[in-house]
Amino acid sequence: MTQPEALENAENQERPAEAAAWCHIQFRKNEPIFAAAGRVTHLQAGEMVMVQTEKGPEPAWVKSSCQPVPPEANDKTMASFTLIRRCSREETEKYQRLIEREHEAFVLCEQHIARHGLAMKLIKVERFFNGSKIIFFFTSENRVDFRELVKDLVQEFRTRVEIRQVGVRHETKMIGGLGCCGRELCCSSFIKTFAPVSIKMAKEQNLSLNPAKISGLCNRLLCCLTYEYDTYHAIRKHMPKLGKTIMLDGVACKVIQNNVLEETVVVINPEDPKVHRVLTRPEWESIEPAARPQKKRPAKPVQQKPPKEPAEQA
Repeated sequence: MTQPEALENAENQERPAEAAAWCHIQFRKNEPIFAAAGRVTHLQAGEMVMVQTEKGPEPAWVKSSCQPVPPEANDKTMASFTLIRRCSREETEKYQRLIEREHEAFVLCEQHIARHGLAMKLIKVERFFNGSKIIFFFTSENRVDFRELVKDLVQEFRTRVEIRQVGVRHETKMIGGLGCCGRELCCSSFIKTFAPVSIKMAKEQNLSLNPAKISGLCNRLLCCLTYEYDTYHAIRKHMPKLGKTIMLDGVACKVIQNNVLEETVVVINPEDPKVHRVLTRPEWESIEPAARPQKKRPAKPVQQKPPKEPAEQA
């Protein structure tokens, strides 16, 4: 099952009535993890189960042990899919063959792409469990006319074929990997939809603006820049701004540093810049900014109108 279809099914599926237990499932590697509930109990992580979807039963991996459904969880948000049963040996073997056939389809598609001379990079191939459809994912900087390629693939596989173009972020999500933090990529482990990220978020958190440090494997801004942005923005909004002058013990001091996480402010006395003072939140909240002398605007010169010439008498 493809990621967009899995997300669509998660929204349309209703929680099964009187479900006995629920667990986390994953249809494919580097895809989102969903909750599924059903009468199947005593499931352990690593087992394979059949899950009801809009496309029919699909196999999925169990990612967490079964837990009893809480009595108060009587809504559709508890689970996104319905557990049918454990996979049989035949279904498990069919799934393994499906993965092998996907690899073969990947190689054949690359050969057809090279033969047609198309400027596209094949990323992933996914087959439906019932064999009704096969999807090829690719990336490209420009639009690609792949109509002839579709004809060749339909003739090759004798089934419905879809070729879908994805962006560089979805490419990284599908392939997976490790981020600069040493952990598995957020997009391939738990992020279901991409949120917009801007350079303003890095500036708000006082991060280095070096592209190599704030960009991910996709060469786009790190998704994790959004995690703490709201907190930084909410706290910094009430803190004295850098360079602002505040009155402290009757002395006008200048703000030189803000620590958002500790909610502290560092100020100096311009007359003695070697002495720094750290103010906690209760301290800087009770301090009023120093009154700034108002600049006097220069008076505009009064322009005298030239005297009117007397009108000539006829």
